[in-house]
Amino acid sequence: MKKFILGVLIGFVFAGLALVIFFFAALRLASRPPSIPDGAVLVYRLEGDIPESPPVEIPLPFLDTTSTATVRDHWEMFRKAAADPRIRAILLMPSGLHVGWGKLDELRADIEAFRKSGKPVYAYLRAPGAREYYVATAADRIIMAPEDFLDLKGLRAEVMYLRKTLDKIGVQIEIEHAGKYKDAGDTFTRSSMSPETREVLNSMLDDLYGLLVTRLGNARKKSPDEMRAIIDQGPFVARQALATGLVDALEYQDQVYGEIKQRCKLRDIRKVSPREYMRIAPQSVGVETGRRIALIVAEGDIIRGDGDSIFGSQGFITSSGMTRLMEQVADDPGIRGVIVRIDSPGGDGFASDEIWREMTLLSKKKPLVISMSDLAASGGYYMAMTGDPILAYPGTMTGSIGVFYGKADLHGLYDKLGIQKDILTRGRFADIDSDYTPLSDAARKKLQASIEEFYKTFVSRVAQGRHRPFEEVEPIAQGRVWLGMQAKKNGLIDDFGGLDAAIEMVRQKANLPRGEKVRLVPYPPRRTIFEQLTSRPGASLPDTAAFRLLRRFATRTWMEGGMLRMMPYTLEIK
Repeated sequence: MKKFILGVLIGFVFAGLALVIFFFAALRLASRPPSIPDGAVLVYRLEGDIPESPPVEIPLPFLDTTSTATVRDHWEMFRKAAADPRIRAILLMPSGLHVGWGKLDELRADIEAFRKSGKPVYAYLRAPGAREYYVATAADRIIMAPEDFLDLKGLRAEVMYLRKTLDKIGVQIEIEHAGKYKDAGDTFTRSSMSPETREVLNSMLDDLYGLLVTRLGNARKKSPDEMRAIIDQGPFVARQALATGLVDALEYQDQVYGEIKQRCKLRDIRKVSPREYMRIAPQSVGVETGRRIALIVAEGDIIRGDGDSIFGSQGFITSSGMTRLMEQVADDPGIRGVIVRIDSPGGDGFASDEIWREMTLLSKKKPLVISMSDLAASGGYYMAMTGDPILAYPGTMTGSIGVFYGKADLHGLYDKLGIQKDILTRGRFADIDSDYTPLSDAARKKLQASIEEFYKTFVSRVAQGRHRPFEEVEPIAQGRVWLGMQAKKNGLIDDFGGLDAAIEMVRQKANLPRGEKVRLVPYPPRRTIFEQLTSRPGASLPDTAAFRLLRRFATRTWMEGGMLRMMPYTLEIK
C-alpha cells in the first residue's frame, strides 16, 4: 500500500513538473516575434469593441485566439505596416463593431495614414451596418459578396425608460439635479423623453447624420444631397449597393485575394493577422523610436478608491489608480510629454475632483494634452479642466456640465417581500440616504443646496480651464451633452483630431523638433492573466453585458446615494 501511495505521489510530482515545463515553453514560444514573409497581406478583422486600455492578456498561443488590440495598438499597427516593406497591402474586414463615432474616426484616420505609403487598402464587407461601412469608406476599394446585405439606412437614438416597471415592484428612484439638461435618472423616474432630452438628442442626430452624409459623400464622390437620397433608399441588397455606387464590386473572398495578388504582383497570398503583427517590435521597422511620450488612458466610470472591490478596477477609473499613474509619469525624467486619453461618461463627483487635481499637478511638470475618445462627459469632462489643449473628434460626446444626486427608495419592494425595517436616528438628516425612507421636503432642500454648490464649482472649473468668464460658460453648461463639433463652436474643446494630432501638439509644447521620432508609451501597460491573478484579490470579473450593467448600477450609487458628475443617459446611436 505504501508503494502504491508513493507511486501516486511521484506521478503527481512528474505531472506537475511536466505542466510547468510545458507552460514556460509555451510562454517562451508566445513571446517570440512571428516571422513575417515578404509580400504579406495584413488581413485586418475589426470586430466588437476596441478598448482604450489593454484588457488582460493570456500569453499562450493556443488560448489567445482573438485580438485584444487597443486603439493605440491599431494606431501603431497601421504605422508599422506602412513602414514595413514586407507588408504589401491591407485587407480590411470590419464586422459587428461596437464602438462610438470617435473611435470610428480614429480608425479612418489610421487607414488614411497607411494609404499615404502608396500601399492599397481593400475593404471586404460582410453584412455591414453604418459603422462598418463608415470605416470601409477610408479604403481604396470596397467589395461585398454577391449575396449580402448593406444595412445603411440612417441613424436612430433609443433611450429606455423603466418607471412603469419600477412602480410594479415598488421601487422609487429619487433624483435631485443642477442644470435643466442634467436629466440623469430619467431612465428610472420617467416613462418617456423629457422635452430637454428630445431637444438634445434631435440636435445630436442632426449634426451626426450631417457628418455621416458628408464623410460618405466625399469618399464616394457624391454631393450631400445625393448621399441623403441614396441613404433614404436603404437598406440595400448587394446588387442595389453596387448600382447606387456604395461599393465598387461584388466578389467572393477568394476573388478579392486574386485581385490583391494581381495588383501587388504577388505569386501567393501570404496572410498575416493583427494578433501576429502586434508582436512585431515597432523599432524593427523604424517606427515608435526616439523621445517618449506617455499615453495615460482613463477609460470607464469614475469611482473613488483603488478598485479592490468585488467589481474590480477593470472598466473603472479609480482616483487612487490614476494618482499612481500620474505620479509615476511625473517622476520619470525620460517622459517628455503626456497625452491623457479620456473615454468616460463621468461618475463620482469627489473622485472626479481628485483626478482633476492630480492632472493639474502633472500639467505643471510635463507638457500635457487632452485627447477625447468616444465619450468624455460630466466627470470625464471635469477632469480635463487643467487649462491644457483639448482635442476631440466631431462625433465625441462631451460636456454634460452638471451634478445630480440619486438614491433608491425600496420601501415598497420590501413590503412586497415581507421585509420590515425599524430605523432609529440621531440627527436631523441621519436617514437622508436610507433606502427605506423617501426624501423629506427639508432633506430635499438640503440636497439641492449642496448640489448647487457642486454645480457652481464645476462651472468654475470649466471657466478656469477654458480661460473664460463664469457668465459665458454657465449658459452652455446646464448638464447638456454636446457632440465634439458642437463643443468646438461653444469653446468647450480646442480642435478636432486623434492621436496623431495630440502627438503633434505635445511635440510643440515640449519643443521637440518636427522631424524627430517619438515613442508613445501606454499607461497602464498591458498585463497578463498571471500578473492579474497574482496582484490583488478580486481583480476582475468577466466583461459580460450582465456584469457591465451591474457595475454601472453600483457605480451610480443609487442604492446609497451620492453626488455624481455623470452623463445623463446611456445612449447608443445606431
